[in-house]
This record gives sequence, structure tokens and C-alpha cells, in this order.
Amino acid sequence: MKIAYISTYPPRECGIATFNQNLMRAINANYSQRKKLSDGGFVVALNDSESLQECEYPEEVKYVIRQNQQEDYIKAANYINTSAADACIMEHEFGIYGGESGIYILPLIHRLEKPLISILHTILKEPSYVQRIIIREIAEQSSKIVVMSQRAVEFLTTIYDIPAEKLQIIEHGVPDLEAPENNPVKQLNVFKNRRVLLTFGLISRNKGLETVIKALPAIVEKHPDVMYVILGNTHPGVIKSSGEEYRDHLKTLAAKLNVSNHLAFINKFVSEEELIDYLTAAEIYVTPYHNEAQITSGTLSYAVGAGAAVVSTPYWHATELLANNRGRLFDFKDSDALACIVNELLEHDAALKELKENAYEYGLHLRWPNTGAEFIKVAQTACLTHDFSDKIFKNSIVDPEVMPKFSLTHVLRLTDDTGIVQHAKYGIPNLKEGYCLDDNARALIMALMAYQRNKSKEAFELLPVYLSYIHYMQTDDGNFRNFLSFNRQYLDEIGSEDSFGRTIWSLGYLIGCAASNSYREFAIELFQKSIPHFKSLQHLRGMANTIIGLSLYLKAFPTDEGLVNELVRLTQPLIDAYEQTQSADWQWFEDKMTYDNAILPLALLYSCEITGNEKARQIALKTMAFLDNLTLSNGYLSPVGNDGWYYRGGTFPTFDQQAIETMAMVMMHFQAYQIFKKPEYIEKMFLSYKWFLGENTLRAPLYDHETKGCCDGLLPTGINRNQGAESTLAYLISHLTTLNAFELEYEYDKLDQRLEAC
Repeated sequence: MKIAYISTYPPRECGIATFNQNLMRAINANYSQRKKLSDGGFVVALNDSESLQECEYPEEVKYVIRQNQQEDYIKAANYINTSAADACIMEHEFGIYGGESGIYILPLIHRLEKPLISILHTILKEPSYVQRIIIREIAEQSSKIVVMSQRAVEFLTTIYDIPAEKLQIIEHGVPDLEAPENNPVKQLNVFKNRRVLLTFGLISRNKGLETVIKALPAIVEKHPDVMYVILGNTHPGVIKSSGEEYRDHLKTLAAKLNVSNHLAFINKFVSEEELIDYLTAAEIYVTPYHNEAQITSGTLSYAVGAGAAVVSTPYWHATELLANNRGRLFDFKDSDALACIVNELLEHDAALKELKENAYEYGLHLRWPNTGAEFIKVAQTACLTHDFSDKIFKNSIVDPEVMPKFSLTHVLRLTDDTGIVQHAKYGIPNLKEGYCLDDNARALIMALMAYQRNKSKEAFELLPVYLSYIHYMQTDDGNFRNFLSFNRQYLDEIGSEDSFGRTIWSLGYLIGCAASNSYREFAIELFQKSIPHFKSLQHLRGMANTIIGLSLYLKAFPTDEGLVNELVRLTQPLIDAYEQTQSADWQWFEDKMTYDNAILPLALLYSCEITGNEKARQIALKTMAFLDNLTLSNGYLSPVGNDGWYYRGGTFPTFDQQAIETMAMVMMHFQAYQIFKKPEYIEKMFLSYKWFLGENTLRAPLYDHETKGCCDGLLPTGINRNQGAESTLAYLISHLTTLNAFELEYEYDKLDQRLEAC
């Protein structure tokens, strides 16, 4: 049997990486003819950077997924499907996969044609909506879910509603090693003539190491030969965010308590052979985690497997593994209780010896070859019972492989320290035209969307530029100017209602997504200062953009009754305009269709989601259907052209087609799907998006693969080759919206299948 493994993998320093490598070795150990790990299958490894060469992987790693690149997941599924693997084992931890809570893994497992065994390392007692969806979908796509404790089974059956027959407990494996007769660790200075308390693993604040340090004065008072050894590097994620701040904090605390001479750090990532030496050289192993939410602890399993005397806080895994006098428990953050237990054990050798013996005996059945044999049985059963025909395969509604790789190259070219330049000659910024508020508001939305997707540093660094421009253009009374010359001279006193509304939209979006607390607070200040001008709006598109921004604001502050009432008031003119204008053959708000048309039903969709206004909902549906019939009936998007516009009873203008029309169509259909959950809206969204890629009237792509910009529109004579901010931002926002939709593939593909079965 050959197995494909999906996991992080050494040399990446990660507990799951080590676990997966050990599991491969354990399974191979049950086949005497296998000489190397690659004989038993291969690994699809997860990188946490954009580089495929981040790690020098061993030969068993055959494919690499960059965590935040969605297309890598699809290609990995294809690689596994066309390989000689009989089954697939996936290690699951929310943080190792891309997207919100690791949602990018779902399209991969949705496409797998091999039986899947999923190992869940984290099961949350209070999952978010998305986290619960992810675990339930993994369970549905898996032949078997493997967990490591009874508590995990309880959570999965009661909180996640997963059938018990889908689950199997296989406890965390431990090294198949014995303590050496002459332990070299005992000769280290920090161990020699010392009674050592030990903690090992990647260091981070949630490990609760300060509890042990606070217990040291009471322990050292009775046992002055005690040394507390912390073995392990600081977690790489902690290093990136705060360096060695936590380690320095622990040293400072020890100095304050006068126990610095009883604390030692050994900063290294040790092999299993070395780890056994450390565990057996120590008197007591301590896991002082801060809270109960630890369903599995590899370090705890290793300590029990080595026959260590374990003292731990009562997190979920510890309460099970240390039962029946295999260890001792103390309450979270209770340094006094810890000191009492340690002193008691150090004073009573028989009690200490009994703990070690009990742990060692239990650990024998946890050794990796035994664990590997259990997984082989699971995989064999999965292969025998796997029915490929149960899985309905078809082309996904959204195909990320036809989408260009997301790039901010042209946006960065257009952006300086003032803001984003309004126009371009071909791909070159046209500085003569200066800047406008419309584009900087759109740019703020785009940068926020990009940052939300993959925590892009480039996108995050653009946020203060666009937010600063908005601030610069706000007048003392809260209104906004629009145009600014390249030398930073105001070119108008009051901007258009469109630019006002788009700015409110961008501020509402920023307030709702909270990329940074300081930016959010600044956006709230700008937003609230502009509220008095809502009542002055006269034009439908200015109102529509403002409605969207206000709806986003109210998602963050739903109890603001005054602004809920303002949303209702702003929505009414759109309802009135439709009712006064519509007829059997003209389901629209005005006697003509001009620009940015889809923004009007989009605004009603946002409004009804907040207010529950059924009339707004019905008008949104009717006007969407009317717009779709006009623009999508040829099998591709042909938006209302700006060359004359479309008057009731008149001729539909084919050109000049603009990118903002397409962006509004993409966003309208995605919002419609989120409300009504009909897959047809995803189909129409993707069809609209493909306008940029050449599925349009001229069959000519507007996205420029060379510059990474977007051409300004379709003309009767061809493409407008200028690549200004409006069109490029419209493309990028559409691209990011489509990628957001792709994350929901597991949901709308199922809905589509149910509809087909009816």
C-alpha cells in the first residue's frame, strides 16, 4: 500500500511536520522490504511562504503547496489523483492551510479520487461558523476521521454533528526508544548534581511557562538543587511577530523572584533520540498550559511514552492521558498547587517512581510501530469500502486555473506617496491628470481585500496611503473633494455624489474588516464626520454606494438604531424610483441605463440584508433579472455601453464597455449568492468575471499579463489600451471577489447537485 500524505514536513519546524514524518516511518516499519520513506508513498508539503524553494525537502516530498496560493491546492489534487497512491492521509490543523481558518484545503479534498483519512489535531469547543463548516466538510469527504482522545470524539459528535461511526481513536504515537544506560544529558552542567524539572517544545505565551517560574521560590526553598530547564526554540510565528519578547519576559520574572540560577534555557530543536535522553534525565516533566483547550499534546504523549513523571494542568488531553495515576494535575495558573505537588514528589521517591512506572507501562502501546499498524488497518478498510462513484465530479463553477495570478504590480506602479494616479497612457502613469477620490476609495477596498486573503505586506503598506488621501480630501464639514493635481492642489470644492458614496463604501469596508485597530478608529472618525451629508444626496448611484458603505458599517455596529433608520431612509428613493418607472417590459429604476448599473440592485441586496425590507429584496431580484437578460443572454457579458447609453425603447449600445460595469456585476451576483444560496448566481458571477479575460463581445482580453494592469474598455475599433486606476482596480476587486467565491465551492457545488437531482 502506498500513501499520499498532505502535511507540513521537516525541515520545517512544526509539531505536525514531525508527527507526519514519524507516522510515515511507523507505517513503513510494518513493511520489512521498505528501505526508505519514499518506498511507502510521498508527501505533499505545505510551505508558509510564497517560495517553492523555502525548504530543502527530502526525496519523499514530491509536491509543495504554498499556503496562500489557491491554485496550488487544485494542482495538488490532480497530482495525487494521477499518482500511484492507494490512499491519502491528511494532517489537519486550521493554521497550516490558507484562507479563513484554512478553508483553502476544501477544494483539494473535494477533488480527491483516492480514499481520504483525516487526522484532526485541533477540535475547538466553540468553533466559528467557518471552522465548523470546514470540519464537517472534511468529515464528509473522508472515509475515516482519526482523533487522539475520547474528548475529541465527544466534541465531534455533539458540537459538529459528525456520526460516531466516522470516527476512530488512535492515540498519539511515541518514539520506540529506551533510555540509554549512560545518559549523556546527565553530564550537562544544568543537569549535573541537579533535580531537574523539564518542559520542552516550541515556546509561546500559551504554554504557561511563567507558572512554573512563579512556583520555583517555594520549591527551591525546600529543594535548593532543583533546576527548571526549558528545552526548545521560540515558535517561528512568535519570532516573526514579537521576537524573543516572551523568553526575555521569563528571564526578567526569574530575576525578580531571585531564581535566575534555577532556570536554564536550551535553545534547540532536538531529535527524538536526544529528547528521550532529556526526558529520562529529568525528575519531573511539567506541562503548565494556560487553559483546557488542548485536545492533543504531542509533547505530553512523548513524556508519558518515555516513562517521565508528569505534572500538568488539566487540559483535555492531560485529563485522559494522566488518568489512573499516570501523572498529577494542578489547576491553571496555580503556582502554589504546582509547588506543593513537586515538593511532595521530590520528598517521596516511591510516589515518584510509581508515576514513572505507570506512565512507562501505558506508553508501550503508544509506540510508533503500533500506531503505524493501526493506521494501516484504517487505510486498508478505507480502500476496500471506497466507492468512487459516490463522488459526483464535474467542472467547478469557478475554475481558478483560468485566472491569472493575483498581482499588485500595476497598482504599485500607479501609486505614489499621495495616492493612486487616476489615468495612464498605456501602462505608464499619466501624472498630468493627477488623482481622484473615486479611485483611492476603490484602491482602499482592493488593498483591504488583498490583505484579508493572504496577509500581503505589500497590500497592508498601501492602506495608509489611500486612507491618508481620503483624509486629505475631507472638508471641515465632513464632505469630500474629489480631484487633486499632481502637485497636490485641490481642483474642486465639493466632489460628486458618486465619489462621496464610494468613499463611504470604502470606510465601511475598512471598519468591518478591522485590518488594523488604528486604521479602523481613523476610518470611524472620517465616517461619522460625513454622516450629516447623507441627507443631502440626490442621485441614485451616490445613494447606492452610500447604502453599501452604511450596511457594512452596521454589520460592525448593528445596534446603532439611528443609522439603521438612516439606511431605511436612503433605501426608499431607490424603491420609489423603481415603482415610478417600471413596467412589464422595463424593470428598472430610470428611463435609461447609464453607467455602473449593477450597483443599484447591489445596494438593495445590502440594504435588505440589514433591514429585512422585503420590498427591497423583491425589487433587487427583478432588476437583477432584467439586467442579466440584457447583458448575459449571449453566453458572455456584454454590459451597457457608455456610447449613448440605453434608453427605454431605444437601441442597446454595445460600446464603450467599461470595467466598472463588470466589477459591479461580479459583486452583485456574489452578494446575491450569499443571501439566496443559489448556485446560478456564482455561475453568472464567474461569467461576468471572464469578460476581463476575453469572454466578451470582441473576444479580446482586457487584462494585460505583461503589465498586470487592465485596459480601460472595449471600443468599436478594439481595446482602449490605456490602463488607468479605475479599470485596473475594477479587475482586481472582481478577481478577489471571485477567489472569495471559490472558497465556498464545497457549498454551492452541493446545492447544484441537489438541484440537478430534483
